[in-house]
Amino acid sequence: MSGLRELRSRLRLLYREIAKFGVVGAAGVLVNIGVFNLVRHSTELQTVRASILATVVSIAFNYVGFRYFTYRDRDKAGRTKELSLFLFFSAIGLVIENGVLYTAVYGFGWDSSLQANIFKFVGIGVATLFRFWSYRTWVFRALPARGAVEQAEAFLADGKGTKASGATASAAVRARQAAAAREDDRFN
Repeated sequence: MSGLRELRSRLRLLYREIAKFGVVGAAGVLVNIGVFNLVRHSTELQTVRASILATVVSIAFNYVGFRYFTYRDRDKAGRTKELSLFLFFSAIGLVIENGVLYTAVYGFGWDSSLQANIFKFVGIGVATLFRFWSYRTWVFRALPARGAVEQAEAFLADGKGTKASGATASAAVRARQAAAAREDDRFN
């Protein structure tokens, strides 16, 4: 029964993460499409270049949303590394997203306003799958799971830990308390 309960808990957390990612992502799509159409219709910039500019603007918008809303409870220790990885994976997403549009415009000659918006949207969709996976796996890493902390506590409690590990036990207890507090914050 405990395994089933844990599975439900994990699925509930994943659902919440996907929902938060979707909220930020939907706002980012609106920014992306809005900037794309604004630039495309108010300047002489070519379709794919306008799309790249719009994607860069939405990447900046999305970073703020992901860091401070979707993944606010994730590890914040290495912001430079986090931002570097975010930009790296976002650049790959940019290539995926705009590669779809590039293929439609220059491969098939589909460059009307409607066609460009459709393929821009399709490119965003394909790139979003990649971004969700890469951001949650590599960029906004989860803090150590409660189970790992509990295993460390059990190891130390059964007498196998050494005297020097007393500080480690205290740190494990504090980490467990912090993880429980974060989990409580998630549900409130």
